[in-house]
Amino acid sequence: MDYKETCIPGVFVIEPRVFNDARGYFFEAFKKDEFNEHVGEIDFIQANESKSSYGVLRGLHYQKGEWSQAKLVRVIKGRVLDVAVDIRKSSPTFGQHVMVELSEDNKRQFFIPRGFAHGFLVLSQEAVFTYKVDNVYAPQAEAGIRFDDPDLAIEWPIDSKDMLLSDKDVKAPRMKDAELFE
Repeated sequence: MDYKETCIPGVFVIEPRVFNDARGYFFEAFKKDEFNEHVGEIDFIQANESKSSYGVLRGLHYQKGEWSQAKLVRVIKGRVLDVAVDIRKSSPTFGQHVMVELSEDNKRQFFIPRGFAHGFLVLSQEAVFTYKVDNVYAPQAEAGIRFDDPDLAIEWPIDSKDMLLSDKDVKAPRMKDAELFE
């Protein structure tokens, strides 16, 4: 695998080596020793999967405090635009974001460390999204930031009137009003 650190230190795009032949393809999706060597030691304890249709935007989500999570995400079917926002007040990249397209074709993975809000927008008719996390889901610690916060200036390629959002995401606070990481 090829590990490419983004413009925000600690955030990686991971490109697998895909072996194709007449039968289909094969690639290693995760190799703990190699991951630890390039990214750092992360103990993923749970794997999750979601299915969404075109225009669904999930995010920008995170868990606070001791319940924060690092995530390794990828798309099994379809195509999404994935976004990680640095919400660590003490970080030199505070408030900045990284966007990457993940798809069943490019098979990229995106590593988002703790201290980031995360979200994705479905660009295909349907998308199956999977992710590993290093901490359990804790409803009392869940938080979010508005996907369209003007201070973040995220340029989503679909007009917000064409997006499908949860009530929770519509009502999320702007970053200046959210509980963030120090």
